[in-house]
Amino acid sequence: MTFVSLVSRAALVAAVLASFVLGSPAQAADGKYNVLFLIADDLNCDLSCYGHRMVKSPNIDRLAARGVRFERAYCQFPLCGPSRASFMCGLYPDQTLVRTNAIRVRQHLPNVVTMGQMFRNHNYLPARVGKIYHYGVPRNIGTDGHDDPATWDRVVNPRGRDKDEESQIFSLVPGQFGGTLSWMAADGTDLEQTDGIGATAAIEMLEEFGETGQPFFLAVGFYRPHTPYVAPKKYFAMYPREEIVVPTVPEGYLDTIPKAARSTVTAKKANVNLSDDLARQAIQAYYASITFMDAQVGRVLDALERAGLADNTVVLMTSDHGYHMGEHGHYQKQTLFENAARVPLIISVPGMKASGQSTEALAEMTDFFPTLAEVCGLYPPSHLSGVSLASVLDDASARPRNGALTQHQLGYTLRTDRYRYTEWGRDGQNGNELYDHETDPEEMVNLAGQPEQKETIAKLSEQLRARIRAAQKAPAGLTQIEGSVKRIDAGWAQRTQTEPHQEQAK
Repeated sequence: MTFVSLVSRAALVAAVLASFVLGSPAQAADGKYNVLFLIADDLNCDLSCYGHRMVKSPNIDRLAARGVRFERAYCQFPLCGPSRASFMCGLYPDQTLVRTNAIRVRQHLPNVVTMGQMFRNHNYLPARVGKIYHYGVPRNIGTDGHDDPATWDRVVNPRGRDKDEESQIFSLVPGQFGGTLSWMAADGTDLEQTDGIGATAAIEMLEEFGETGQPFFLAVGFYRPHTPYVAPKKYFAMYPREEIVVPTVPEGYLDTIPKAARSTVTAKKANVNLSDDLARQAIQAYYASITFMDAQVGRVLDALERAGLADNTVVLMTSDHGYHMGEHGHYQKQTLFENAARVPLIISVPGMKASGQSTEALAEMTDFFPTLAEVCGLYPPSHLSGVSLASVLDDASARPRNGALTQHQLGYTLRTDRYRYTEWGRDGQNGNELYDHETDPEEMVNLAGQPEQKETIAKLSEQLRARIRAAQKAPAGLTQIEGSVKRIDAGWAQRTQTEPHQEQAK
């Protein structure tokens, strides 16, 4: 990709070098706690601790039992690359300029201070196991993917038999994965799979840190339940297909939403209008992959306890975005509905007052960076756009936000306590949507065309547009390099008219 730089080559080199020290205090002090950052790939809130009737997630559940479970946490972009760049930089996608996959953050922000760099600046060892920044899955398994090397001092790229046996995986489009539904009930054990190997590497690091006392920021990125949904056969057996409920949509539903929204739920033609049998197989495989991933989370949490680190380590568990499994007739992500925007989020801090509680507080993934900085007592960089959620960890009734912003293609959506309001195109010229979560938590009844909602829409539109303007504000002290996807400084005129879905979605 060709980039039009706003700075000279010499300035760019200087900016990259500056990124290693920008934001450091004059005398960095060690923080209060270590951090174990756990993130799944394409995981929605289909978990037992979130009330799912079928999915088994005992290890994430036990983390929730000692942490705070956020019921209303949202990604900023329902696609891997933009979401991960956003939370690792503490900025919105219109600030990182990363709005598609296969982009490295420093192509656009050469001197950004990432979360890992902040911890390094305070004498922590930042380490990565698996997928934190964007990876093409399964294409890039075993490689660095589109990682940011400046973020880490230590890196492990696991590769297991799921990658080696790729040719055996069933796909709705033979040989295509990533954005196409695909799955396999695998032979062998957990420890042979990529996530099993990654968990083992994380366990070894925790054992080392327990012995040496080295402060750490350890980020462990699991590849499941991302497609292809691969897990050992025993996990598939936990979910009899005849017990699975396949979501349905009423006839004519697509005519009730704007064309732009309709395109997001119908873009993957192979994934649309699945037969009942295929739908049950796909959902079974997705659930199996969640429970397999959960087992690896359990292994890592057990190691944290054995190493004597649990009492001085913050644990954050999340996903990069949500996921549809038939809701709105869609399978996959990349929509502005609750299913794709909402993420599981559990934060556990030793000694916190709200331990074991759930909260209705709205949260964004941009909030991870300032929250971890505050609970660890660190100096964060000045460019962060998120807000700290630390107050919620002491009082689950605290409300540091009044709305959560998510964007995709030419649309932006705002989730408030009661509503989801979405506008497509500049000032909503391509349509809008309004959903009342008090009466319609599934977001199936678009109220935007009802005259009695005019006042509500006007208020939410004003709030949404104010949030968009703030999310497009150039981050303080950072150099931005424009690329082929334009910034929206002057509104929608500069934005490309289409950002096509990628077949290899990640």
